[in-house]
Amino acid sequence: MSSQPLPRSPQPLLDRDGVRLTVDGEVATVTLTRAAKRNAQSPALWRALTEVGRTLPGTVRVVVLRSEGTSFSAGLDRQAFTPEGFPGEPSFTDLAHRTDAELDAAIAGYQEAFTWWRRRDLVSVAAVQGHAIGAGFQLALACDLRIVAEDVQFAMRETSLGLVPDLTGTHPLVELVGYARALELCVTGRFVKAAEAERVGLANLVVPTGQLPAATADLTAALLAAPRDAVIETKALLQGAAARGYEEQRAAERAAQARRLRDLTGLGD
Repeated sequence: MSSQPLPRSPQPLLDRDGVRLTVDGEVATVTLTRAAKRNAQSPALWRALTEVGRTLPGTVRVVVLRSEGTSFSAGLDRQAFTPEGFPGEPSFTDLAHRTDAELDAAIAGYQEAFTWWRRRDLVSVAAVQGHAIGAGFQLALACDLRIVAEDVQFAMRETSLGLVPDLTGTHPLVELVGYARALELCVTGRFVKAAEAERVGLANLVVPTGQLPAATADLTAALLAAPRDAVIETKALLQGAAARGYEEQRAAERAAQARRLRDLTGLGD
């Protein structure tokens, strides 16, 4: 009696500095792999995440961000706060001695790891368990959607450390929870657990910890069910809605629908 071979996992397109990228058809999975350090982040990890955004095949429609271990990401690696910092990287002291333009460029480079997740041709989903603190919270906020386990604990701790959140997290945080709550969360640095995260809009769905992979797979399948071009147009409409007035949004809806009707009837460019 012959046995069927087990399905093989896709070979990673990238696997370095605490980041692994695999692609299976229209779905890319980005995994933080520093479980022993609770997926603490470093400039090398940010460069790897930036490279992931540049490496994604054009066929990818959904990107899932997940982490190995019990914590999504405990934030910036504490080694950054030592006088030496990370080997081969500028320390906080080194950065402080740079010109304004040089310091701005350095931080902008770090931010690149957080900026591509909301591209209009993709839908990104963060599957978050355990701690998502500081840079970890901001990485989850960089994604379009968040599914969280019941043990999740979000916290924005930068202000408590004398810094500010500078990895693109402030805009989506205010967008999701409003200015007053965002200010309170950032200044106090307190933990937001699963029930509150869902109530205030930080989490799209809360599931038992053991069900996080299955729930993420279910959402991914649902996101892939709609035609890609319709998803891209809808995402563009929603992303621009806050900056448009009511009449401008109506006009944007009409223009988007005209494009879709022409495409569907073969009359598009």
